[in-house]
Amino acid sequence: MPSVTYISASGSETAVAGFAGDSVMETAVRNGIPGIVAECGGSLSCATCHVFVCADSVFSPMEDLEDAMLDGTAIDREENSRLSCQLRLSDADIRVTTPETQV
Repeated sequence: MPSVTYISASGSETAVAGFAGDSVMETAVRNGIPGIVAECGGSLSCATCHVFVCADSVFSPMEDLEDAMLDGTAIDREENSRLSCQLRLSDADIRVTTPETQV
């Protein structure tokens, strides 16, 4: 069972167990992790689940649609910006940082 460590903008860390195939967002919502709003509504300005992927975590490359969706983030995107709804858990433990604000 993979674990996800969520690091807040202030630096506090919360690690929770996840399930392979679930998204980082689903895992956050199920465990009441603050910092991921997860109310996307399906629009291209969706950015309520923006995270910064830590260097020690590996995911598949970003697709064009996710890249376009990241243009609507409340906090400027960075090279390691991803949408947590698009990040699927595998067997590896992962770490992400949540931005200071989502909306």
